[in-house]
Amino acid sequence: MPSPLLFSINGIKIGTACAGIKQTLRDDLTLFEIAPASTGAAVFTRNAFCAAPVTVARQHLQQTSSPRFLLINSGNANAGTGERGLTEALACCEAVADLTGCALTEVLPFSTGVIGIALPVTKITAALPAAVANLQAQHWEQAARAIMTTDTIPKSYSVQTTIAGQSLTVSGIAKGAGMIKPNMATMLAFIATDAAIPAPLLHTCLQTAVDQTFNRITVDGDTSTNDACVLIATGQGEVSIDSANHPAYTPFCATITEACTHLAKAIIRDGEGATKFITVTVSEGSTATECLEVAYAIAHSPLVKTAFFASDPNWGRILAAVGRAGVPKLNINAVQIYLNEICIVNQGGVATSYTEEQGQQVMRQQDITIRVLLGQRGNCQETVYTCDFSYDYVKINAEYRT
Repeated sequence: MPSPLLFSINGIKIGTACAGIKQTLRDDLTLFEIAPASTGAAVFTRNAFCAAPVTVARQHLQQTSSPRFLLINSGNANAGTGERGLTEALACCEAVADLTGCALTEVLPFSTGVIGIALPVTKITAALPAAVANLQAQHWEQAARAIMTTDTIPKSYSVQTTIAGQSLTVSGIAKGAGMIKPNMATMLAFIATDAAIPAPLLHTCLQTAVDQTFNRITVDGDTSTNDACVLIATGQGEVSIDSANHPAYTPFCATITEACTHLAKAIIRDGEGATKFITVTVSEGSTATECLEVAYAIAHSPLVKTAFFASDPNWGRILAAVGRAGVPKLNINAVQIYLNEICIVNQGGVATSYTEEQGQQVMRQQDITIRVLLGQRGNCQETVYTCDFSYDYVKINAEYRT
């Protein structure tokens, strides 16, 4: 069962420090030390203007499947910084290598914060010795806080379970509250396990988990320049997986997916200014793609999201979003739309059983599910998670650089 505590992972130590990158009230620099012979996998943003640390981390991971250190700073994205950004990301990796004796390519850098401002390398390198001195196995909570930007709460997940008769531990942290959209929707996630598993299998497991979780959330429809999700397997526990046919592989992947699901949902619940958690499920589609197109048309609609903030059962906005999703030859008379268990649309218009009072009762709730049935076009179903738009979303993002 998931624990409110964060279990240590054998082979992982974490140190944090305050570099004063954007503020001096809390730690903003995090260093993961990873035991030798561990394996690593990562998924990165698909934004063409990917940040310098994304480029460097991707290149380093191509050269080694056993990273030794993850270096994360908050307060500065080091994105939109051109060649200088790459040089400065590498300088920070070099500083870690010099302090610890590892190879440059064994350091993976990650950044989050304001785009377009030069990375304060001197501040980061000056704080690194404190982070190294602070390395402890139990510092997951400190790291969850140090990677935050506009997040209001740290996001973490930890579980100890048994698969194939052997003990498995998984712990993870994430940050993200705005600029969240699939294609690795600004979010960062760092997950570790004590299982032993080859890097290619680990990457397949991570990609599958990300596709079902972090790539199914949206706050505002903006894909960040810095998104990354990293999965480390230290091999210092009981579970050892050598192939996709191993009896532990499927339950292992399910455990990783559950960790990603929890962290992804936590990002939506902490969406900038969010007051409602909204699940959008579209079923009876002919393909997964058309189900997702309908779900995202609803989840990205500012009109739908503001109606939820106001607790206004303005079902016409949902109907309109479904209609503009581009589903070919959609039989609108066969489409059904529900708010929780209340049918609001049927036979091309408002359901005869629907009342405004029913809709209002649902809209006042904090957790709401929109269900769309596309009229038995097929058996495909997809789910997306989103939140409402509030006054605070505008305020937070209007004042982000001040």
